[in-house]
Amino acid sequence: MSPTDPTAPLTVLLGNHPHTRPLKDGTIPVEGVDCRYPESSPLPPAFARMVRYLAYDICELPMATYLQALDAGIPVTLLPAVLVGSTHHRSLTRLPQGPRIAPGDLVGRRVGVRSYGQTTGLWVRGWLQEEYGVRSSDVTWVTTEDIHVAHYVNPSYVERSRAERVADLLHAHEVCAAVLGPKAIGGQGAGLVPLVDDAEAAGLAWTERHATIPANHLLVVRDDVLRTRPDAVLAFYRALRQAIADTAGERDDSPAGRAVATGWSTSLTSCLDIAGRYALEQNLIGGPVDVAAIEKKTHFLDA
Repeated sequence: MSPTDPTAPLTVLLGNHPHTRPLKDGTIPVEGVDCRYPESSPLPPAFARMVRYLAYDICELPMATYLQALDAGIPVTLLPAVLVGSTHHRSLTRLPQGPRIAPGDLVGRRVGVRSYGQTTGLWVRGWLQEEYGVRSSDVTWVTTEDIHVAHYVNPSYVERSRAERVADLLHAHEVCAAVLGPKAIGGQGAGLVPLVDDAEAAGLAWTERHATIPANHLLVVRDDVLRTRPDAVLAFYRALRQAIADTAGERDDSPAGRAVATGWSTSLTSCLDIAGRYALEQNLIGGPVDVAAIEKKTHFLDA
């Protein structure tokens, strides 16, 4: 069956989060729609499959990947949902036994990051410029993986390493600092320390200043599916909204807990606006992001 057939299952790629579990285990059904939930472990290769091959009908997608896909004209539409988010001042790390360096000391130095298009890196480079005056081009970014959007060409100040993990770059002294995502901080980043003194307070100050929380993972739908099966997309969105509401007690009051949400809001539009500005400053995209146009495409979901 064609994915645009009204009786075809929807293929939905979601990470394993408390708020997606009720959908994936069938506790919360999607009314009138058969949804299939393939697994991808690790998750990032699925993001590349989505933006390169449109492999899924609906897909969890990182903020930076979405902005690059939008800039490249890839036919996907943002659904108003934040699946993962948090502050990222603690994400810029160093070896505890190494020289004590501050974020402002990174000009002219080498910093490890999984990919130049990694969303955590987008947010880290954003606050580096905003708070310390360190532009992305002031640093050599050493990566361990390719970017998700295939035809994007990294800037000249990005290098590719043969190392398998970002933390390995630090331990091999190939870089002086490393950007690690939320899961990596508790894994390969165990024992590393933030460059920012009192990183949690600095992250909270960022959220108060901007009245939003940095979103890492959003949700997109293929344009052809949205166009031909809007009722199915609406049914899925409503089920996700219920799942997020029903699992609210499993999230704390930290930024990561409060970031998870559905619906167009001033927080989400501000988040997209700031991320778009950061992405443009960092040469991840070639032009400004029209947040109002993004919202207009799916305003009916919250009607």
